[in-house]
Amino acid sequence: MTASELIKKIFFLEIIKGLGLTVKHFVSPSITRQYPIEKREPVPGARGLHALVRDAETGKERCVGCGLCAAMCPSQCIHIYTSEGEEHQKIVDRYEVEVLRCVYCALCVEACPYAALVLTDHFEYSGYTREEFYYTKEMLLANWDKYMSGDKGMNYIKNFWRPRSGDFAKKVESEPAEKVEK
Repeated sequence: MTASELIKKIFFLEIIKGLGLTVKHFVSPSITRQYPIEKREPVPGARGLHALVRDAETGKERCVGCGLCAAMCPSQCIHIYTSEGEEHQKIVDRYEVEVLRCVYCALCVEACPYAALVLTDHFEYSGYTREEFYYTKEMLLANWDKYMSGDKGMNYIKNFWRPRSGDFAKKVESEPAEKVEK
C-alpha cells in the first residue's frame, strides 16, 4: 500500500468528493420543467405516435399493403390484412398497430418504400385501457390529419424519409480536359 492510498483511506477523500458534488447540486438552480404548464418544443424527427400518410393529391392512403413494415418490426406489433382488387392489385382492408408493444425503433418507417408510415412528433398520449392503444387504419389516418397535415407532413417526408429516387441516380464523373500520357 502506497502513502497516497493510505491517506485516501484515512481521510475518506472519495467520500468527501462525492458529498461535495451532492452539495453542489443542492445549491444550484433546478432545471425541472413543470410539465403540464411548461411544455418543450417538439424535436424534429422525433419518434412519437404512428400515422398512415394520406396522399395530398388524391386523399387516399399511400399504403399498398406490401407488408415490409410488418416484416421489419422487431416487436411484431404491425398487422396488415389485404385482399385482391379488381385489377389484381392489393387492397389494404385492415392496418393495425399495437402501440403498447412498439419499441419506437422506426424500422417500419425506414422499410416502407412508399413513405406510407411515419412516427409523428406527438408523444403526449395516454389511456386507461389496452384497447385505446390498438390503432386501426382509420385511427392512423386520423393521426396524419391531426398531427401531420399540410406542409408539416410533406416537410417531414422531404427531410427525414430516405431513400429517395435521387439517391439512386447514376453518378457521372466528368473526364479531365487533358489526358496525361505516360
